[in-house]
Amino acid sequence: MPLITERVELARNGANDKVICPMASGWAVMGDVQFLPGYCLLLPDPVVASLNDLDTQARVTYLLDMARLGDAVLAATNALRMNYEILGNSEPELHCHIFPRYASEPDDKRTMPAWFYDWKNAPPYAEELHGDLRKKIAALLTAGAGA
Repeated sequence: MPLITERVELARNGANDKVICPMASGWAVMGDVQFLPGYCLLLPDPVVASLNDLDTQARVTYLLDMARLGDAVLAATNALRMNYEILGNSEPELHCHIFPRYASEPDDKRTMPAWFYDWKNAPPYAEELHGDLRKKIAALLTAGAGA
């Protein structure tokens, strides 16, 4: 089963511990690693191959949810800015990476895409370390941050 499909199935069944909250277009989830605290993803439900496979209204809903999630992460982390990436090259199902970027990042990373970080040695998401941030983002979304 493809990774995004698997993660959406887990979210639907209440078995994805990284779920921030459901959204109109799918699921807001924390990233598997947290080298940039607050890194999260928006997973569509139902899963589609790409943004181009959504009709106009579904595209609007997905992209608005993406921006709302970014607004909530920005408010929860006090990051300098947000980066949004929809790639789909290695996982060919629609998903958006949402990266908070910080002034405190190392000089050699701050102006580069987040992919230049060492993902293999990045701190993994752990509820005891990142759960408060996950809950804060959820509370902001539930309260209508970015609406």
